[in-house]
Amino acid sequence: MHTKPWRWYDHISINLFWLGLNIRNTAVGSVFLPYLVDMFVSGEVKNTALGAMRTAGLIIAMLAQPAMGLLSDRNTSRFGRRRPFIFIGVLLDLIFLAAVGLAGSYWALLAAILLLQFSSNISHGALQGFIPDLAPEDQRGRASGVKAIMELLPLILVGFTVGQLVGAGQLGWAIVATCAGLFVTMVLTMILVRETPLADRPTTPLGPPLLRVLGMLAGIGMGAAAGLIAGGLLGGLTGLIVWPLAGAGPARAWGAGVGGLVAMAAAVVVGVWAGALATLGPAARRQSSFTWWVVNRLLFLAAVTSIQGSAPYFLMHAFSLTREAAVATASLMTAAAGVFTIVTALPAGWLADRFGHRLLVSVSGVIAALGTFIMVSTMWFPNQALVYLAGGVIGLASGLFMTINWALGTELAPAAEAGRYLGVSNLAGAGAGMVGAGIGGVLADYLNAYQPGLGYFAIFSCYGILLLLSVVSLAGVKRGR
Repeated sequence: MHTKPWRWYDHISINLFWLGLNIRNTAVGSVFLPYLVDMFVSGEVKNTALGAMRTAGLIIAMLAQPAMGLLSDRNTSRFGRRRPFIFIGVLLDLIFLAAVGLAGSYWALLAAILLLQFSSNISHGALQGFIPDLAPEDQRGRASGVKAIMELLPLILVGFTVGQLVGAGQLGWAIVATCAGLFVTMVLTMILVRETPLADRPTTPLGPPLLRVLGMLAGIGMGAAAGLIAGGLLGGLTGLIVWPLAGAGPARAWGAGVGGLVAMAAAVVVGVWAGALATLGPAARRQSSFTWWVVNRLLFLAAVTSIQGSAPYFLMHAFSLTREAAVATASLMTAAAGVFTIVTALPAGWLADRFGHRLLVSVSGVIAALGTFIMVSTMWFPNQALVYLAGGVIGLASGLFMTINWALGTELAPAAEAGRYLGVSNLAGAGAGMVGAGIGGVLADYLNAYQPGLGYFAIFSCYGILLLLSVVSLAGVKRGR
């Protein structure tokens, strides 16, 4: 609880660990995983292997993060509710990051990543309580703005440091740099943040909120199953139509491409609605605008996060780059995206007030799709300047989207139950990687086996179409300025 006058540096101190946390997340997800998976598995299955690892890790995160947040709510330690979890989480992170660097096989890497996902969410789940715990109500908007900057800066920092170290073949030093950023921000948080210990442990039961988490996970599972069924049916139908016109090979390729796109889109829509019904009950239908907002969010994030994660493999094919060079180039593309994301995020609130939330969220989807198609064009026009242009365009759209889409969600959620409703947005965060990387990885490897590079053309085109479908999904949002 806030007990002293609030000063400008307090906004930084309670948000500083977001910087270290996202340095770790960006480094692991965008640099270490693509690099090491390509090292340990054959090129024919590397996209599938990467997607499977991301999906397994996100399931761990989806369960661990809210559980640790709830446990920190009840923590009566004299050091405060949140900081002990951050401290323990980081110490475990350092051990498991070392295990990532020392992994000698795909399976050892998978074990290290799953352990890292668990430990990282010990601190992540608790960290989310700092702003509501410590910031005065009239300062929370500004505190959230600083938080957003701390979340975006790592895109630039990792792009110019960790990514370039790996590109130079210095994986060990890249992991040391990641650990250093994590450790330093943790120590400063321990020193600078002052928490008032919780006097009495809350008596509300843990069961209902944990059941809601399981409901969301079940919703994602139902969405994946529905997506695979719908994709299989429509993909098979497409193949039957193409077969007499072009032959068996093209029929299988077209069927797989259409089926993969349908599977991704159906998994999002069915998964969100199933998860919302499981966690919100009949209110999900009464508040259908909110549920469609989550669909919009998941479609956008599934595309953008998958583009970022798959970029090194795409660049290896499109530009005939080595593993190291592809990681370095993808990191610079991510840095370019980060610069434009921050530049766009700053005036986004003013633009939303002037033009309306839904309109600007729609514009962000169209711009991001344009950036994706620019990136696809490099398969025929292999110019690295186009890669950075694509990253900048996607970053511009992402800054607009991340700021205004969340504001739209807070407006659509019923004020009396905002926390419960916005918790459903975890479907978008966790489900994004499962949908994009999980389905996209299998599709990429299947089509690459038929014709080298066709898989990358297909999945990046699918991601561009998902971004356009995110715009279409806003038709279900009937309110919002």
